[in-house]
Amino acid sequence: MLAGFARSAVDPRLARDLRLEIEEFNTEYCAALDENRIADWPEFFTEDAIYRITARENAESDLPVGLVYCEGKGMLRDRATAIAKTAMFAPRYLQHHVGNLRILALGADGIVSAQANYLVLQTLVDERTTLHQAGRYFDRFAREAGRLLLRERHCVYDTLLLDNSLVMPV
Repeated sequence: MLAGFARSAVDPRLARDLRLEIEEFNTEYCAALDENRIADWPEFFTEDAIYRITARENAESDLPVGLVYCEGKGMLRDRATAIAKTAMFAPRYLQHHVGNLRILALGADGIVSAQANYLVLQTLVDERTTLHQAGRYFDRFAREAGRLLLRERHCVYDTLLLDNSLVMPV
């Protein structure tokens, strides 16, 4: 378990409703990435969001070092712009699969902590589809204007050997 993401009791009916809402959120999040709508990606986050991709061994040792670290929606927008307009990489198709969602906690401030497993499959032109990354999302959601947004998304990957570049968000 990632530090700060302990599980606490949540009313089962409320947990069920939150799970459905977060599953729908993750479906739209994955669709944006899989459809290469990278400019839409930052809109899934709050203004003060944190987005991090970290190896499991670092996460379990409570080390903040990661492959990607974005603090604030401005950094997320910069990353999206860099990917869309300046980064040079081979064309690829991605498929994100998210499942086994668990509601971990509901704070008095309305912040929802959740965990889900993810897989990202990648297909490069003229190559076989490969497992790009497998891991777990550790998320904190905040409600703004009636909709859930990510306040934190920590992508903790299990995959030991990664491609030499991590281009797209997980």
